[in-house]
Amino acid sequence: MCAMNSFLRSLGVEVHASGHRRWPDDVKARVVAETLKPSATVNSVAERYGVKPNQLSAWRGLAKKGKLVLPAAIDASAGADELPVFAPLVLREPEEPVERKALT
Repeated sequence: MCAMNSFLRSLGVEVHASGHRRWPDDVKARVVAETLKPSATVNSVAERYGVKPNQLSAWRGLAKKGKLVLPAAIDASAGADELPVFAPLVLREPEEPVERKALT
């Protein structure tokens, strides 16, 4: 755990003797941005940073609401078309059910 605390402190995370951590918004944003890479999962990124997956999901929720500003680009060489984008999900009622004919 000492190595994890050293790693987190190097990122600017305040680690208290009680185990409580204070994550700066820019560090949260970088961690969230890692979850948006194509092969990344919330669980794997959470494990790498020693944070619970549900906490990381909450940070992602803040980013979706615009309350956590993500880095301008994950990769400086990436074009605007390659940057991650959150899209709203629109649900609608299904149309008329399709009648199914029984096979005889």
